[in-house]
Amino acid sequence: MPYALVWLKRDLRLHDHAPLREAARRGPLVALYVVEPEVVRAPDFDAQHYRFIEASLDELRRRLARRGGRLIVRTGAMPAVLDRLMLESPFSSIWAHEETGNAITYARDRRVRAWARARGVPMHELPNNGVVRRLPSRDAWATHWGAWVRERPVVPPTRVVSLAPDAGGPADGEWPDAAAVGVVDRGPRVHAVQGGERAAHETLQSFLTVRGVDYRRAMSSPNTAFDACSRLSPHLAFGTISVRQAWQAARRADASWREDPGADPRWRGSLSSFVSRLAWRDHFIQKLEDEPRIEYENFSRAYDALRPAVPDAERLEAWITGRTGYPFVDACMRALRAEGWLNFRMRAMLVSFASYHLWLPWQATAVALAPHFLDYEPGIHYSQFQMQSGTTGINTARIYNPYKQGEEHDADGAFIRRWVPELAPLVDGAVHRPHEQPALLQQLSGVVLGRDYPLPIVDHDTAYRDAKARLFVVRESAAAREEARRVYVRHGSRSNPLGRGRR
Repeated sequence: MPYALVWLKRDLRLHDHAPLREAARRGPLVALYVVEPEVVRAPDFDAQHYRFIEASLDELRRRLARRGGRLIVRTGAMPAVLDRLMLESPFSSIWAHEETGNAITYARDRRVRAWARARGVPMHELPNNGVVRRLPSRDAWATHWGAWVRERPVVPPTRVVSLAPDAGGPADGEWPDAAAVGVVDRGPRVHAVQGGERAAHETLQSFLTVRGVDYRRAMSSPNTAFDACSRLSPHLAFGTISVRQAWQAARRADASWREDPGADPRWRGSLSSFVSRLAWRDHFIQKLEDEPRIEYENFSRAYDALRPAVPDAERLEAWITGRTGYPFVDACMRALRAEGWLNFRMRAMLVSFASYHLWLPWQATAVALAPHFLDYEPGIHYSQFQMQSGTTGINTARIYNPYKQGEEHDADGAFIRRWVPELAPLVDGAVHRPHEQPALLQQLSGVVLGRDYPLPIVDHDTAYRDAKARLFVVRESAAAREEARRVYVRHGSRSNPLGRGRR
């Protein structure tokens, strides 16, 4: 008996899942997840991603089973997996969500489409978010997104017909051991985030009812952001909840708080900020969808010679391990590596420091940092790296002062002391700039620079001045101005006519 294959990728949920719904309407189906060695061995993948996916699939398998459905797992390159499945238990069609991923998944999707065409197997790809494939112009994108996000989420089928192995269906398959398929484990996480649709909705509800009240103000400091931010980003990245579900839930919560005369007035601003960031999320992913080359190449080609193609290995290693001699930078990097998450402002500071102070090419630092983000989303990741590195040509270049950021967002040094414990004995003022302490005070405190903690890898004032001068030369060139016009036409936000300064 023929059946439809529902190919799962970054859409590990039951609700608001159009391919699953459409396949179920037409007859029997089997949901498929494929562990692809080329994907899980890539430098932007980590064991924390693998564990999150496994937990999400475990829950989805149970939810499908309660409706009569089946979820199978296979390991291998997609065309080869499809060939083996067709021999084992022929399927009649493929249903999947569109994916805006990295170059590996982009090429993979093209191979799967070619496979389907060559064998006459209908393949249906449906939007997974507000990103538009083959978008003709950015002019109407915001209107499209606004209409899409307001549509009713796709209701899951109450009953799914699937073929069991003894009825001609494919075998279930086993989830492979991470090490066996070459997944790199870059260390344990302090607080592992639970995958799955249930955890996604619980996280969202705790944000909309309790944690998010001070979101607008508290999102900037790492001392408050870990609790005050939605922490929904890993679930959005792997699709255990959709952007549309999150947006509509936030709008309902906003309406509820507005109707409550005793509600904290901060809710209004906080939820407004949250829903706007959901739109900006898809806005940035649309950039990679429209121009996949930006994973490797500058938005504006006028900046191609701005930084060296090969990074300084010592500087790159000091940055990625949190040993730069800049306490707040190092604390943020170490927190990210331990938690798998960091708030946006601190992410921007890390990238700015690498690109301007250390003058490292963003192509190298982007790949180095990607596996440490549990919520790694290629479209956001590469677009933001270029924004913070000054290579888009249309955004205001912002060079963060790491000392100022630390003193503003970690005034008493609590965050630094937690993540850079070798500096814990220092008093509040000294913990931000330990290199300014006289040698005698260093000896008395037991924190000697160059022995217990590195000296600053570069001088801030010199690095800032040099970076600004280098950037200015390129930005003022005729080539850069012409490229800026081209980039804005293709990628600029129409809600901001200048295409600049929006973060």
